[in-house]
Amino acid sequence: MKKKILIAPLNWGLGHATRCIPIIKALEENGFEPIIASDGVALALLKKEFPKLLSVELPSYNIQYAEKGKNFKWKLAFQMPKMMKAIKKEKSKINKIIENYEIDGVISDNRLGVYSSKVPSVFITHQLNVLSGKTSWLTTKLHSRYISKFDTCWVPDLAGLENLSGKLGHPEKKLNNVTYIGPLSRMKKISLPIKYDIMVLLSGPEPQRTLLEKKLIKELEKSNKEILFVKGIVESKQKIEKVNSITYYNFMNSEELSIAFNESEFVVCRSGYTTVMDLAKLEKKAFFIPTPGQYEQEYLAKKLKSEIVAPSCKQEKFKASKLEKIHFYKGFKDFSVEVNWSELFRLFQSK
Repeated sequence: MKKKILIAPLNWGLGHATRCIPIIKALEENGFEPIIASDGVALALLKKEFPKLLSVELPSYNIQYAEKGKNFKWKLAFQMPKMMKAIKKEKSKINKIIENYEIDGVISDNRLGVYSSKVPSVFITHQLNVLSGKTSWLTTKLHSRYISKFDTCWVPDLAGLENLSGKLGHPEKKLNNVTYIGPLSRMKKISLPIKYDIMVLLSGPEPQRTLLEKKLIKELEKSNKEILFVKGIVESKQKIEKVNSITYYNFMNSEELSIAFNESEFVVCRSGYTTVMDLAKLEKKAFFIPTPGQYEQEYLAKKLKSEIVAPSCKQEKFKASKLEKIHFYKGFKDFSVEVNWSELFRLFQSK
C-alpha cells in the first residue's frame, strides 16, 4: 500500500504552489500517494495540474496587502493576530486530516501550522533570513522558531558560495535541521525558435498584481514588438485575446508556460524566488519589477542587478524604454543539480 504524503504550499502568489509541482511528481515517481492541501489560487492551480489527485482545503491566512509599498510591512504587522489565529486553525485541521486520511508524512511550503508530532514533517523555505528592514532579526527569529518544530527543513538552493538566494537562504548562524536540496523548477529547457520578443509574466498578491498589469499594458500597448502577456489569474477556463501585437492569457499550465518561456527572447516579471529558479533553469534574460514593500523581492532584484545578471527598477518608475538595458546584462546560468529524491523521502519510510 502506498504511503500518503500531504503537500501543502502557502497561498501567497503562485510561487509556493508551482515549486511544489516537481516535488509532487517526484513523490509519484517514488511510489508515494501525494495529497494536496492549500487554499485560494494556489489550490486552484495545483488541482488543474493534478486533477486526479485528492485535494483538501486549508484555512486561509486571508492577508490583505497594502497598495503602497511603504505601508506593506505595517499592514502585515497589524494583521499578525489574524494570521496567528489562522495558523492555529490550520494546525487543528492538519491533525484531523492526518487522522481521517491516514497520512504518513507532511511537506509544508511555508505554511507554519502544517506539521505534526505524529508523522515526519518537512518545511520548505528559501528564507532562513526573513528580511523586514530594521526588524529582520525579529522576523528571522520567529521564523526559526517555527522551522525548529519540523523534523527537517529543505532549502531549494545550493549550499555553497555560488547560489541563487544569497543571504536569504544562507544565514551566518546555521540551523541544525536544514538540508540544501538544489533549486526546484517545473520548467524544461527546449530548443525552440523565438516567437515573442517579450514575455510578461505576472503573479503575486493583490492589489499589486493588478497595479502592475495596468502599468505594463499602458507602457507596452503601443509597442511594435511581439509580446506574450500572462496575467497570472487562475480561472476555470483559459482566455486568450490578441490586441495589436500583444497576446493575452489569463493563465497557462506548466507545459504551456515552459514552451512560452523557451519561445521568448526575454521575460518581464516579479523577482520572486520561484521565478528566479525558473529563469536559471532556462538560462533566460529578464527584467525585474519587485513587488513594492516586499523586502525579499527587492533584495533579490538588487543582488542580481549587482551581479550583472538582470536589470530592475521600482514599479512606479517603470518605462518601456528601460527594457533596452537587458542587452547589457549577461542573463541567468543554470544552477540545477540532480535531486536525490529517494534519499530525501527516506524520512517518510521510517514510520
